Amino acid sequence: MLDYGSIQKEFFGYTKEGIPVYEYILINRNSMIMNVLNYGGIVRELWIPIGDGQFVDVVLGYDTLEEYEKNPGYLGAIIGRYANRIANGRFVIDSVQYQLALNDGGGKRSNALHGGWKGFDKKVWNATTEITPEGPKLILKYASHDGEEGYPGNLEATVVYTLTNDNEWRIEYTAKTDKPTIINLTQHTYFNLSGKGKIYNHQVQIYAEKFTPANENLIPTGEIKSVEGTGYDLRNETVIGDAILKLEKQGINGFDINYVLSEKDDKVLKHAASVFSPESKVLVEVYTTQPGLQFYTGNYLLGWWGKRGSIYDKHTGFCLETQHFPDSPNHENFPSTVLRPNEIYNHITIFKFQLIH
Repeated sequence: MLDYGSIQKEFFGYTKEGIPVYEYILINRNSMIMNVLNYGGIVRELWIPIGDGQFVDVVLGYDTLEEYEKNPGYLGAIIGRYANRIANGRFVIDSVQYQLALNDGGGKRSNALHGGWKGFDKKVWNATTEITPEGPKLILKYASHDGEEGYPGNLEATVVYTLTNDNEWRIEYTAKTDKPTIINLTQHTYFNLSGKGKIYNHQVQIYAEKFTPANENLIPTGEIKSVEGTGYDLRNETVIGDAILKLEKQGINGFDINYVLSEKDDKVLKHAASVFSPESKVLVEVYTTQPGLQFYTGNYLLGWWGKRGSIYDKHTGFCLETQHFPDSPNHENFPSTVLRPNEIYNHITIFKFQLIH
């Protein structure tokens, strides 16, 4: 019998509302292991075999459900309905203005961030599993009701994680709505390919010619600008610590910026980025059909206690959030995030892992 991998299911805990949460352990035929909660679709552990029976867990996370119910940094979670920021939490569809929950910043600076106070990262998803020739698969479904966090329309979202036998974490997002709405789903895992310490020695390359400049509140100005001559130019392999230092000399607190992979929603699978740890020899390559990539270097990790006694402070992890651009509903020149009835939202992101000696 061919080995396509395996899946185990274990009880993880009860939410504050008393809802049971389970952890699904996906193992591919190469012994790569991914632990996923049906709470927020959170990837809690991702173990990469690095030879001689050794493994490195390349994602940040927590030990308990109670910590994930707080999870101020959105560690490991699915983000929705709308990843990233919407200025003042307002947008217009068909001449109707909608007001979202304001959960980012305070006073006049308030924006909507990552789906609101209780976004998709804090929902218990319905989970089913399947062993396929491609590898073990976890299918997560969530139905978001009309008006949830201020978003219009009943939205049915499906996110499928496949741990392929080519050592890929493949994510497929699909959704449909019964009323015009906006949608921007992503995955907010923090990676540390060394498994510990800071990410300064990691080497990054982002295959983007342009980015979307943002103001002090991380809202795009609307301009699409060349990376040429800026601290955001990562087209050549760059040591993350050096790149952060270059930005800090300009008064910028590390990377938290959207790169433009495409100026339209063309659904073409693009090679977006590569990151390598010289310590573990682990390389991750990112491919996506999304038009944008938010590169974030964990600038606001505030010394939180993590799993197995880890402490997550500034620059101990990085995120590669494949997405539509921040605040897209308020910029006509950005790829549209409007989803209408009878349309299907569909995007794919692949994180491919390999050892480079």
